[in-house]
Parts: sequence; C-alpha cells; structure tokens
Amino acid sequence: MIVLPLFGAAILLLGGRRTDRWGHFLGVAMSLGAFVVAVLSFMELLGLPEGQRRLGIELYQFIPGVADMGLLVDPLSISFALLITGVGSLIHIYSIGYMSHDPDRRRFFAYLNLFVAAMLLLVLADNYVALFIGWEGVGLASYLLIGFWQFKPTAAAAAKKAFIVNRVGDFGLLIAIFTIWTTFGSVAFREVSGAAVSGALQNGGTSQGTVTAIGLLLLLGACGKSAQLPLQSWLLDAMEGPTPVSALIHAATMVTAGVYLVVRSGAFFEVAPTAQLVVTIVGVVTLLAGAIIGCAKDDIKKGLAGSTMSQIGYMMLAAGIGPAGYAFAIAHLITHGFFKANMFLGAGSVMHAMNEEVDMRRYGGLFSVMKVTAITFIIGYLAIIGFPLLSGYFTKDGIIETAMEHSETLGWLAVVGAGITGFYMSRMIFMTFFGKKRWADGAHPHESPSVMTVPLVILSIGSIFLGGYLILGNRFMQFLAPAVGLPEHLPEFHAFSVPGLATLALVAVGAVFAWFRYGSAEVPQVAPRGSFLTTFARRDLYGDALNETLFMRPGQWLARIAVFVDNRGIDGLVNGLAATIGGTSGRLRRIQTGYVRSYALSILFGAAVVVGALLYVGNM
Repeated sequence: MIVLPLFGAAILLLGGRRTDRWGHFLGVAMSLGAFVVAVLSFMELLGLPEGQRRLGIELYQFIPGVADMGLLVDPLSISFALLITGVGSLIHIYSIGYMSHDPDRRRFFAYLNLFVAAMLLLVLADNYVALFIGWEGVGLASYLLIGFWQFKPTAAAAAKKAFIVNRVGDFGLLIAIFTIWTTFGSVAFREVSGAAVSGALQNGGTSQGTVTAIGLLLLLGACGKSAQLPLQSWLLDAMEGPTPVSALIHAATMVTAGVYLVVRSGAFFEVAPTAQLVVTIVGVVTLLAGAIIGCAKDDIKKGLAGSTMSQIGYMMLAAGIGPAGYAFAIAHLITHGFFKANMFLGAGSVMHAMNEEVDMRRYGGLFSVMKVTAITFIIGYLAIIGFPLLSGYFTKDGIIETAMEHSETLGWLAVVGAGITGFYMSRMIFMTFFGKKRWADGAHPHESPSVMTVPLVILSIGSIFLGGYLILGNRFMQFLAPAVGLPEHLPEFHAFSVPGLATLALVAVGAVFAWFRYGSAEVPQVAPRGSFLTTFARRDLYGDALNETLFMRPGQWLARIAVFVDNRGIDGLVNGLAATIGGTSGRLRRIQTGYVRSYALSILFGAAVVVGALLYVGNM
C-alpha cells in the first residue's frame, strides 16, 4: 500500500518533463493499486477469528533499542487505509479533468501520491516513531499541495502558515513520544496498551500526572493536524490550494489524523479523566466555532472549510468520551470523508464552470445548467445536516446521543451545533444552485466532464448508504472492538430519541431561516456590512488577530530587542575592542621613524633606565 504511491511520486518527480504526457495516469494507477492492496488486506483480516484480527509486519530495525520499523493492520488502521486509498483514488481521477490545463499537472499528481504514501504510513505504523515519520510526511506533502500555485502570494503564504502552525502541534506530539519512551521503555502500540498503562499506574511505575500530561500533549498534536482550537487558524487559508487538495487533505485524510491519534492512544486517555475532559471540551467548542464561521463565509470553499472544522469537532467530542464513542467518531470520520469530499469536488466543479469564481454571491440558478453536480452536492448537504436515513443521520446523531449520555451539557451544545449546520449549509445550497442568476459577465456555466462527475456520483452513493450500514446493529463497533475495545453496554441507535428529534427540529429551523434569507429573498452581489457577530464570524472569530497579539507581535519585539542587543551590545563590544587595538597600534606605529639616530637615542635612554633600576634595587 505504501510503496506503490511512493514509487509513483518518485517516478514523476525524478522523471521530470519526460513524464508529462502520461504522469497523471501513473499517479491514478498507483493510488488504485494501493486501494486494491487495502481491499485484499481487509478481506484477509475478515478471514481471521475476531479476536485475532491483528496483523503485524516487521520491516527492519530502525532505531536500535528504541523502535523498529513495522506496520500494523488491524480494524482501526484498515478502516483508514480503505478511506485514504478509496476516496483518494476518486480524487486522483477527478484531478485528471480539473488539472487538465495546468502545465505542472504531472508534479501535482506526484505530490498527491506522496501525500497518500505518507498518510498510509501514519495510520499503518505499529509504533509512535514510525507514526511520527508519516505525520511529518503528511505535513510536507500538504505544504507542497497547498502552495502548489506558488505564483499566487496568498497560496504561498497559506502553505507557510499551515506548515508553521502544525509545527506547534508536532512539538507536543514529539514531547509526548519522548515521555512515553522514558516512562514505559517502549513506543510500540502493543507495549503501551491499556493493560500496560493501567498496570504501571497501579504498581507505581508512573503517576497520574504523567499520564495526563501525555494525553494533553497528544491532544496538542491532534489539534494541529485536525485544525481544532486553538490551532485552527491555518485551515481556512489552506483553501488557496487547488480544490482536489481541499477534498483530499481537508475532508478525507490529513485533518482526520488527529482523531486517529486520539483513538489509537485511548490507553492513555481512558485512565486520565482530565485529559479526556479536555478532549471533549476542545471538540464541542471547535464544532460550534466552525459552524459559526461557516455562517458568514461567501467563499464556497471557506464555507466548507468551516464545516470541516466543525465536523472534526464532533469526531473529537466522540473520541474524548472513550470506548462508547470511538466507533461513532471513526464512523462519522468515514462518512464525512465521503460527503465532504463530494461537496469539495462539487465546489470545484462549480468553480470550473464559473471561471474559478469562488464567491457564492455571484452564483445562483446553477441547478438548471449543472444538474449532476447540483444533485450530488445536495446529497452531500442532506448527509451532513443529518437528514433521516442518510449517512450523517446515523453517525452524527450517534455522537450526539452518546455525548448526551456522557454529559447533558456537551450533548445539548452538540445539538445547537447541528442546528447551526442546518442554517449555513442550506445557505450554501440556496446561494449556489437556486434563486436568481448573479453570474459575472463572461460566465457561461456548464456541466463538468464525466471524469469529474463520475467520482461525484460514487461519493454521493456512499453519502447515502454508508452510515446506516456501519451503525445499525453496532456492526462497526463490533468490527473495531479488537483494536479499541467495547463499552460496558452496547448502545442502540434510537430513531426517535429526544436528542434526535431536537436535532431534526433545530436543523429544520435553520434550513427554513436560510430559505427566507437566501432562497426566497434577493441575495445582494456585494456582502452587506452586517452586525458585530457577522464581522466576528467573517474574521474567523479573530483567531488570526489573537495569534498576532499573543505570539507574532511579541515575537517581533523580541526579534528587534535581540537585534539591538546584538548590534549595540555584542557587536559593539567586539568592534570596540578591535577599534581600541587598532587605534593603539596606529599610535605606536609613529615610534617607527626609520632614523638610526633616533633608535640609538632610544637604546641609550632604555639602557640608562635599566642601569638606574639595577642600582636602585642593589642599594635596597
């Protein structure tokens, strides 16, 4: 699985322009090949007894005495592998049409292959060190993909911002790995299982504070990759990259890596209630923040980015609950990969038809000319708002019900977030596909070619059926059990529970409100100024301003002070000493006149001084 896309990336990068004519086909073939291997591995895993569904592959000795390079195929990792290679392959196919006129298309597919290989290493690694290598590989590939159009200053700045913000989270993950090694003497997942961590706590091998610190540091790493508060500021700027990048990185893969890390590290969180509580708080605050941001964005991709931030918050909330929430978190992650990739690619299809216009205020009435894109996008929309019987209905409502049993406060906040989702996603639908045409001069929208619409159709099918298949009968929870365990009491999905009915009611209210504001009413082409809350949401809840105030400006002043001390202090001392020596030598140089009589007189004077000194000393 890992070697095929890695081989494709190497051929396309090293082959250069000689691979331009067929490079995109190689990129697609390598991703599809990895998907075939993932399916075969999945079938092999299903053929094993339920308690033995864990395949370890030792590759080679990596860091002697610390970590070997090995892979782990279990229900958790194979679920991610199928999502990464399956949805990733559809995005590769879509990119053939979307990037058809880009002169650097071959390099784009090389970066896509590199990203898939790194993400697969991240989820298939059997220890934290190998996971960290994939983690950093994903960061590198995302930097290259977000900044692919380097000629755009905004894209270059967005790539750098994503890279730097993620380094903050990566620092937390790195310290967590160091602490795990020094505390438990191993970084392998099988050696730091729940039994091992609980045993260490009971026999005094570690303290509650240490385990809590490990959990919080792991959460910091997860917040960076998954764009959770307070490290969310990079996600919306990352929409400057090509739209397939948004679908791959910001829907199905990289932003879900943090959720994978928390679930995979459940052994630490399950015995650290404080760390678990912080995970749930971060999740619920982020899901509300992302939803609020999505309400005020006119850029279709940034609206979807706020939605992604919010939906990952739901997953974090479920992951923080423990074994009762793991299956719902990963199930929502998988279904979200389908319907959000569907909508991102649908947004790319709209942009492709509208001369790369991203402002929804210049759309409207596109349903009549882009029926396939519109219908598939609407299916994704219905799935994300939790329309009954679609994928999101089962997975997101499962999270809300589980959260409600864990804490009513968290549960009702999640319900409120669902209601806001109903508003901003309905707003997006009405502004884009319905109402009056607000197209710019020269826009002639048309349906995208089949190489772009077929992936949309496939993703929309998954958006309809996948959630029910995973959740009903606790099918997915029992499948994941060998990797993450089972809760004491298996939950049951209640179609007409109080939280479920409240969620549907709030979603309906949000959709109706959006209809009156953006469906039946005329949408101005220039965004009105709006209230303070609107400005608050448009500016991403002042996240960038907060970072500038707390970190950037103090950093600038610190740099200026350092430069002043360096110039006036260190350099001043060194330069002053050099000037003193130079000035003194210049004055002493005047003694060297070149006249013999002067030297003779000096010798005579010196001899007289020496003789006088000797006589003085001799008489003492």
